[in-house]
Amino acid sequence: MSEPTTDYRRPSHADTPLRASVVIAVLDEAENVAAVCEETLRGMERAGAFEIVFVDDGSADATPQILQDIAGRDPRVRLVRHDRRCGKSQAVRSGVLAARAPWIATLDGDGQNDPDDLPDMLDKAWSGEGLAPLVAGTRVRRDDPLSRLIATRIANGFRSWVLGDHCPDTGCGVKVFHRDSFLLLPCFEGMHRFLPALFQRYGHPLINHPVKHRARAAGSSKYTNWGRALVGIFDTMGVIWLVRRTRAPGRIEERQPKGPGA
Repeated sequence: MSEPTTDYRRPSHADTPLRASVVIAVLDEAENVAAVCEETLRGMERAGAFEIVFVDDGSADATPQILQDIAGRDPRVRLVRHDRRCGKSQAVRSGVLAARAPWIATLDGDGQNDPDDLPDMLDKAWSGEGLAPLVAGTRVRRDDPLSRLIATRIANGFRSWVLGDHCPDTGCGVKVFHRDSFLLLPCFEGMHRFLPALFQRYGHPLINHPVKHRARAAGSSKYTNWGRALVGIFDTMGVIWLVRRTRAPGRIEERQPKGPGA
């Protein structure tokens, strides 16, 4: 259930010591996490007080050891670990649950996103009125193999046509949203690709924001084009049902009793 009567405008330092938490889900990214962390620390400097919450989704390589070492040297970096692999959506949710700031920014842990985009996206979110917006990154020029570009375009086109979410790039990992609003959404594996449709169903406005995209510097993707496509079709059918069965009020008020003589 949403909280439409809450004012989600830009928080002041008096509201909370932290203005934003950057949540980064990782799986077997030992070759990338140190660079991703360093770049995020640098990119978020103009956003005010922040923290970075890495969520290790059961890596089998040195990813958690590298992050634990970084966290030991820098208090702005935290590490949350799953005891087994649960998927990206649950990893993001675990990071949001652990986050201490009212606003969340998400990045992928493979280094293909540019953290410099986050402060501008946070500014857009903080300047909103009424219900907290979802600011969704849209990769303007993707640096991926042609096969992945084609598969992603087909998947995004299908989702947009079926769900009408008005988001051209739902699979982009760069997003900004209000923590409590996110935690009210239903959680299922794959939900991170449907956040625009889910947020809008609960009355939150969508802001699409162009972001940069780079090729992987190291490592390999955890998804295959066909595997992602097949799972995406089934997930989309499930989200159609979920969206149609969701009824969210536009406004919630508690009426106070009138006092004597009122």
